[in-house]
Amino acid sequence: MARESSKQRWLLGIISAVAAIGGLLFGYDTGVISGAILYIQKQYVVSTIQEELIISMVSLGAIFGALSGGPLSDRLGRKTIVLASSLVFVVSAIGLSFSGSVNELIFWRLIVGFAIGISSATAPLYIAELAPRYIRGALVSINQLFITIGILSSYLIGLLFVESQSWRLMFAIAAIPAGFQFLVMCFFPESPRFLTKIGDKPRALAVLRRFRGNEEDAILEIAHIEKKINRKKAHWSELLSRKVRPALLAGLGVTIIQQITGINTIIYYAPTIFKFAGFGSDKAALLATTWVGVVNVMMTFVAIYLLDKVGRKPLLLFGLGGMVLSLTILGIGFYQTVSAYFVGIICLICLFTYIASFAYSLGPIGWLLNSEIYPLHIRGRAMGVATCANWVSNFIVTATFLNLIQLLGKSGTFWLYGLIGFFGLFFIWKRVPETKAKSLEEIEESWK
Repeated sequence: MARESSKQRWLLGIISAVAAIGGLLFGYDTGVISGAILYIQKQYVVSTIQEELIISMVSLGAIFGALSGGPLSDRLGRKTIVLASSLVFVVSAIGLSFSGSVNELIFWRLIVGFAIGISSATAPLYIAELAPRYIRGALVSINQLFITIGILSSYLIGLLFVESQSWRLMFAIAAIPAGFQFLVMCFFPESPRFLTKIGDKPRALAVLRRFRGNEEDAILEIAHIEKKINRKKAHWSELLSRKVRPALLAGLGVTIIQQITGINTIIYYAPTIFKFAGFGSDKAALLATTWVGVVNVMMTFVAIYLLDKVGRKPLLLFGLGGMVLSLTILGIGFYQTVSAYFVGIICLICLFTYIASFAYSLGPIGWLLNSEIYPLHIRGRAMGVATCANWVSNFIVTATFLNLIQLLGKSGTFWLYGLIGFFGLFFIWKRVPETKAKSLEEIEESWK
């Protein structure tokens, strides 16, 4: 079987990068609030509940976006829904920048969350269905790389506006990449697997000819897709069928573990956590947070390099183990009898190791695995449910973080996340398959 040429790989990389701009906006819009909230609080009187709503409303919107985006991508196509999400990103960025009250901010954060949910349920599917098996892990993980770049960009923007405190412009900037994605994505092909599913074999074959090593490979891949195709209308009840249930359990497990080990408390509340640890000024807390973002991006590059070489499962186990250890030590560092200086050092080191461990494991693999393991005819729905579960978990964790701090203390809260991660290791060991170097059709067959 011939491998793709260098030109084909570059073209696939460019297409994957443009499709992953939704990931960039996902990261930016989730991360930007950590800096913007410091300035919003100075302009408006914001209660603890309102602060939690402004921050966590993105997760609630994403729940509805995921449940909509998955089924719609099964019906209308992956590309079409990615384009729709980019338009919603543009509108929500403008709406946020012109918000005149806390309630308006909460509403537009809900809408941007809807766009994130649509994109996060659809973009990884689009990339996975276009990508060759040998580089699928790397290409799909571009989406996670862009999420981390978006988060880092939001931190840098927060630092840039630390003097002017112009939170409106911080939100408005997101309209630029969203508009670019819409314009460029119009020229890209639809997923060949979706085209085959709707019976448009000539177009599907034309797409595969363009991105595979030779004509024979394209014809063979189409034959494998057609063999597994099920053109009957998909129903939600099929997600609980004997054929789909094991895959759904594995996908849901990984995506929920990704969130309930506390990653987005670090992303959303990083400046607040650093203030807890003794970083006195807004600027010092934001600067430390920016370095967390740098580590996130760097280690995601490591994941892209390793995923198709080492495999998904070893990275998951090793990375989650590192997260559990970091959370345990972080809890010790926050214990009330420890000196403030020591807390600051321990906090910085543990957050870096926690983020690094997440970035090469659960970060990219949570999305990658769910884009790979489901049958084609119901893949959009299954991905939508998994993405919805991800955002429900995200919403619960971020909406309860400040209250958990009050109830359990800082140490107890991070130890709780670590304990959840410890049990997650056993789940991954028993329930999650290795998908490295397998075609999507081979992965589907392996569940039988």
